[in-house]
Amino acid sequence: MGGRRGAGVACALLVLLVGLLTGCQNQSRAAGEDGLLAGSGSATATASGRQVSPTRPAGYGALFLGVDECSSFGTTSFTEVSCTSERAAARVVARHDGTMGDGPLCPATTDFVLHISEQSRTSDEDGDGAIPQGYACMRNLAAPHPGDPGGGGGPRTIVGDCVYDSGDGEVRETSCDGRAEQKPEYEVTKAADRRTDCPLSTALYVQLGGEKPVGCARPV
Repeated sequence: MGGRRGAGVACALLVLLVGLLTGCQNQSRAAGEDGLLAGSGSATATASGRQVSPTRPAGYGALFLGVDECSSFGTTSFTEVSCTSERAAARVVARHDGTMGDGPLCPATTDFVLHISEQSRTSDEDGDGAIPQGYACMRNLAAPHPGDPGGGGGPRTIVGDCVYDSGDGEVRETSCDGRAEQKPEYEVTKAADRRTDCPLSTALYVQLGGEKPVGCARPV
């Protein structure tokens, strides 16, 4: 996309896909491999998002939304701003090129993810240079933190998180304190290498990713 100028400040227009704070997971109730308990299920994380248009004021680092840089929140766009600005709302805790499906996982307590589309040098009238496709793992500067254990959201499901059966063959994450509209039904109590390492009380297996990819969940 082309650049634009406003109030004497050069800006570059990008397109982002914002990872939803609430994860959606496919669930299977059928018996499977690796010692799946009778009556237990398994869940696999998927991702969804919405499209917004961010703008970048010049002068906030060589890389758009680099590590330790900050963004504002808006109803239709996200803007890179100084972390000392009163508009700053979230900080980049990790930044990777490419797509999430092919790249490293975000840190466990990431609150949300910004997916950044590629911008070529020739389309940047402000001369800021090309911006590669990538994604930024974001952490809110202040509470709430949906990515914390039991927080009810974030791009990853981790130990301490709770999920509920959405009734359409999926489970979704919800806060463990019971204050959300959807009440928790299962809590992930352990991360394991394989299903056979889960406690006998496990009623649901959740795919976590990372070094210990199996989440052992029990009813709450």
